Amino acid sequence: MRIPAFKLASLALLLGLTTQAAFASELVIAQTTSATAMDPGFLKESATLVDNLFDTLVLRDANMQLQPGLATSWKSLDDTTWEFTLRQGVKFSDGEPVNAQAVKFSIDRILDPANHAPTISYIRTIKSVEVTGDYQVKIHTSGPDPLLPTRMSRYPTYIVPPAYVTRVGAAEFARKPVGSGAYTLQTFIPDEKVVMQANPDYWRGKPAIDTVTWRPIPEATARITALLTGEVQLVDGVPADLVPALKNKPGVHLEQVKNGGLTIYLGLKNDEKPLSDVRVRQALSLALNRTAYTRDLLHGFGTPTGTMAGPKDFGYEAIPAPAQDVAKAKSLLAEAGYPQGFTLKFQAPRRYIASADVAQAIVQDLAAIGVKAELEVPEWSVYTQQVASQKQAPLYMLAWGSTQTLDADAALYPILHSGEPYSTVNSPELDALLNSSRTTVDPAKREKILQQIQQVVAVQQPLIPLYKEDSLYASADNVTFKGRADARIPLFDLRLK
Repeated sequence: MRIPAFKLASLALLLGLTTQAAFASELVIAQTTSATAMDPGFLKESATLVDNLFDTLVLRDANMQLQPGLATSWKSLDDTTWEFTLRQGVKFSDGEPVNAQAVKFSIDRILDPANHAPTISYIRTIKSVEVTGDYQVKIHTSGPDPLLPTRMSRYPTYIVPPAYVTRVGAAEFARKPVGSGAYTLQTFIPDEKVVMQANPDYWRGKPAIDTVTWRPIPEATARITALLTGEVQLVDGVPADLVPALKNKPGVHLEQVKNGGLTIYLGLKNDEKPLSDVRVRQALSLALNRTAYTRDLLHGFGTPTGTMAGPKDFGYEAIPAPAQDVAKAKSLLAEAGYPQGFTLKFQAPRRYIASADVAQAIVQDLAAIGVKAELEVPEWSVYTQQVASQKQAPLYMLAWGSTQTLDADAALYPILHSGEPYSTVNSPELDALLNSSRTTVDPAKREKILQQIQQVVAVQQPLIPLYKEDSLYASADNVTFKGRADARIPLFDLRLK
């Protein structure tokens, strides 16, 4: 039997497409917000995207254990010196070598005061980086720092190419970054998409998925609709109120990581009246019904808390969330000289689970004690700039986490120590404790200091912890994805069936 020519052509076309599909794979991920810049040392947002473009000296595996990354080994030489031996033969995607000079350059640019890096809090203990060989560095700290290897596993310690950064400048590098990671950047259009291509020369091997597109879809229902229609295959940031509709949906996998998200809190500009009065701060905290927020607005996907540290963090103190007490809150305001309350500006983003709805509930709770909170819900890209430059409202909602270090230091120091980019607190008592926690080597003593810090915060309320979110993801059944305790999405580990 002869097959007509047009059918042969159609069959050839079909075979060609099938063959092409077998060798090319694409994943589309929906996110709640757009990336604003891609310089890993100067982030004002999560490191989810840049985590796949750059490498760190140390990695964390799925069990959160530290593993060799760009460094094959490391050791403490004395109380203030760590030595890292680098992996040889690794190159940035532009051909530059990943060597000791690149490590020094990457860390020095964060530590340089002239650069005003918003991420400096995490590595402020580093005094200097010394190149001791082409593939060996010594990192000197200002005092004993038992967390130094952990600091080398997260932002801002991604290693960047010195020649490229110097040639194009910081602004261009943030738009067109070059790293040594599992993926390279193909397209970056803010508010539209980020497209990444698998790095064929990646030192761990070529990733299984060829192309990954990250799409910002701020509207919650639209994100889920995109998943159900096949436009995207993975959703980072599933709205809590839509979880019941997804639970038994054919072809959809729902992934929940208990306490895997950020801790939501209210920041307070402690130096401004009336927030400079501890009684006012205590009253604001007591006015809030955290249980109602997590039960009714987060649909149970959050846990009220009285501390910024998480249950898996070293140094965690299980401080319960204060129960709502309107009468006591009013009494404290009267003591402070505000029997009729006062008015203040309040900002909250739509970035977190039901955060705009929670902000409205907070406004109502504060009104019950006579405090009129004038709520503004700015766009995320605007809000991040305001917070990083200390131009946010006196009362503001933000989230912080320690998931990438699993140590209370990351949840406390950057937002409580005076002078840090994201801190609006100025407490000599807390500064002394925070400094001590970073120079105490003995684990038992250090744990007690971290717990003491959390106890002081619970009394003084320089900021007000609200609740810890769960991480919520949804994916198509053909995506092999597992939520991590550190909230990362390592594309290298993902597979398409």
